[in-house]
Amino acid sequence: MILILGATGLIGTHVAARLARAGHPVLGVARDIDGARRRSPGMAWARADLRHTTAEEWAGLLDGVHAVVNCAGALQDAPGDSLSAVHADGLRHLVQACEARGVRRFVHLSAAGVAVGRETAFNATKLAGEMMLERSALDWVILRPGLVLAPTAYGGSALLRGVAGFPGCIPLAWPDATVQAISVEDVAEAVLRALDGPARLRLDLVHAEPWPLRRLLPELRRWLGLRPARVIPLPAPLAWAAGRVADGLAWLGWRSPMRSTALEQLRQGIEGKPADAQRALGRQPLSVPAMLAGWPAGVQERWFARLYFLKPAMLGVLAGFWLISGIIGLLNVEGAATVLDEWPEEAAWWAVVGGSVVDIALGLAVMWRRAAGWALAGMLVVSAGYLLGGTLLRGDLWLDPLGPFLKIIPAAFLALAALAVLDDR
Repeated sequence: MILILGATGLIGTHVAARLARAGHPVLGVARDIDGARRRSPGMAWARADLRHTTAEEWAGLLDGVHAVVNCAGALQDAPGDSLSAVHADGLRHLVQACEARGVRRFVHLSAAGVAVGRETAFNATKLAGEMMLERSALDWVILRPGLVLAPTAYGGSALLRGVAGFPGCIPLAWPDATVQAISVEDVAEAVLRALDGPARLRLDLVHAEPWPLRRLLPELRRWLGLRPARVIPLPAPLAWAAGRVADGLAWLGWRSPMRSTALEQLRQGIEGKPADAQRALGRQPLSVPAMLAGWPAGVQERWFARLYFLKPAMLGVLAGFWLISGIIGLLNVEGAATVLDEWPEEAAWWAVVGGSVVDIALGLAVMWRRAAGWALAGMLVVSAGYLLGGTLLRGDLWLDPLGPFLKIIPAAFLALAALAVLDDR
């Protein structure tokens, strides 16, 4: 059996599928095992967290395992993500368990361009993990993919689709930054070959052709089936400001690929040694045009690209709408209570205050990733309650020129739309 860490991620899902097709029994490891089982019900799953699982606990999961594939990784420190724990300390515990249980083969997915001199925590921890693995007694293979493109979208590849599908133009902060890409299918094939091939190798997985972003993004736009658009260079300070906002939102649980670490990686470029990919695959990897030609884009890809930046906009508008509505109600309780003129004064006052507090709570909750789904569902329930209760108490307001009841309906449908696109993978 082959144990796969990060089996719910973009690379891990394709690796697991490729190994299963080759006849290997696979055990996926995930933090959210219930979600993993829903998305991949045909796989065996075990619950473990690379950040916290000790060597002794890993040893208990290695019964019957003859190889480990580590596809787990993190982009930046945030609640739920620790670079040192995932890339170095947690990896060390797993390696120790493999050494103790006699699991010799260890295939580790790192990243192209990881080297001394790149001053990011992502780079430093990735490099520390590689060096620790190289000092171990295992038969290790380190694969370092470049920019991974896939028929599915998550993380950086999802961001590229969103930028490529931007209406009217393609906004880019560093249009001349160069990347070398690799197909996720080639990555999965390299993992399969590494399980039985030579050991103690560090191999970059990149195609030889370098792609400046000003060429790559229009290519993705053509693949999406959208009309051509000009690349519009963005000022770097604007990109860094967006990155800092994304960094802040990460502390609320939103793992945006626009965080400052990802922007720095793009700014520096993503490059590797193409000859390594030839060695890992036994052939040339797919070029960008070849891989895109193998993934015909349909309406779902266009919807995703067009909705990519609308999703955070919808959530932001809803948060502001409910927060401001609640604050306005608290600032003018007496005025709002006049709508309930047939109620006792104290009851009307408490109804306004209670409704305002609920509005504010929903506006705050939707900004927290773990509570966002419940908050959006709550907005639907509260909106229905406002309409039903308002109709019973003040049905005449349906004909009010300002449309206080009518305005609730599009707000509720916006919450429904946001709920429909809330999942990241």
